[in-house]
Amino acid sequence: MHGYAGTITLVGEEVHPPYDKPPLSKQHLITGTPVALVAPDDLAALDLDLRLGVRASALDPQARIVHLADGGELSYATLVIATGVRPRTLPGAESIAGVHTIRTADDAAALRAALAKQPRVVVVGGGFIGSEFASAAREFGCDVSIIEAQPTPMAAVLGPRVGAALSELHRLNGVNLRTGVSFDHFELTASGAVAGVVCSDGSSLPAELVVVGIGAVPATEWLASSGLPLDNGVACDDSLHVLGYDDIYAVGDVASWPHGLYGGRRLRIEHWTNANEHAAIVAAGLLGGPLPAPQPPYVWSDQYGHRIQIIGRPADGELVSLAGAVEDHLTAVFAAPDGVVVGGVAVDDPRMLMTLRKAILKGQPASEVPTGQAGAGRG
Repeated sequence: MHGYAGTITLVGEEVHPPYDKPPLSKQHLITGTPVALVAPDDLAALDLDLRLGVRASALDPQARIVHLADGGELSYATLVIATGVRPRTLPGAESIAGVHTIRTADDAAALRAALAKQPRVVVVGGGFIGSEFASAAREFGCDVSIIEAQPTPMAAVLGPRVGAALSELHRLNGVNLRTGVSFDHFELTASGAVAGVVCSDGSSLPAELVVVGIGAVPATEWLASSGLPLDNGVACDDSLHVLGYDDIYAVGDVASWPHGLYGGRRLRIEHWTNANEHAAIVAAGLLGGPLPAPQPPYVWSDQYGHRIQIIGRPADGELVSLAGAVEDHLTAVFAAPDGVVVGGVAVDDPRMLMTLRKAILKGQPASEVPTGQAGAGRG
């Protein structure tokens, strides 16, 4: 796109052409169709050496060779590591029929087929992935329960007041939300399929379908023998070069890098927009162009017909303004001790989201951000 003349080889473990990941727990479950990341004609125009269904198994950076699981090898002049993350799961879950995680198009296809039978559903984890799946399951008419170990879902990221406000969507849509309880063990049928989830308080929730949404870890196992710096992902500099390796970049969920908006604090961000921004940084590095300006982290979630948007890093500050309700244009503003906006939440209000984004980039005081209500206090 920007005039790179060399050969680009793309190795991907999945057999599907590149597709958008965020819809997997959203509209993909409803429509059953992967959302193409690049239109077929545009993908063809890139003239990639596309190796689908091929997994990278090891890296020899001294020899500049990527070893493949099928026994093949690929040499490189420049390597870009974009292996993302893998979902955390529960002990023994992989061998139990009816227990799923959501990370790939095949995961979404299997879940969609299961939802069509209207099973009783238990979701372990009340974060965005679990909440989005619960929303989709309700569209299929399923009975849905969520168990969340925190007293308030999303409190670690958004604080208890905003977390509680967003969680109200579950109750408004008939989901049984159980907080302050964690997973203990599965109940199984005689054939070994899941029959329910037993919680830490001894209660039992019947289920023919369980989705585990308890976060993810960087997919770096294949790099264990490489000698690359692995510390909560692949450690990079501000241009996304892997530390100590001028010919290797890491991007997206797997990359840990010093973020320019946060005083060079090392962050690893699992957001779709972050991966896009990283791609632009690497392209600039390869072509000798100026590095794009760093942007505030941004993520969105679609639940029960509502769009929840989060900008910046709310956990870096405290809640100073809360207006509206989750079903009626909720807005939350988070500020640092000096009063400067560091993060915000907007529900069904893209214009407010842009206002919050500009405030973060400008270092604007929260008192100057119009939200309809001020002085929300701590939490």
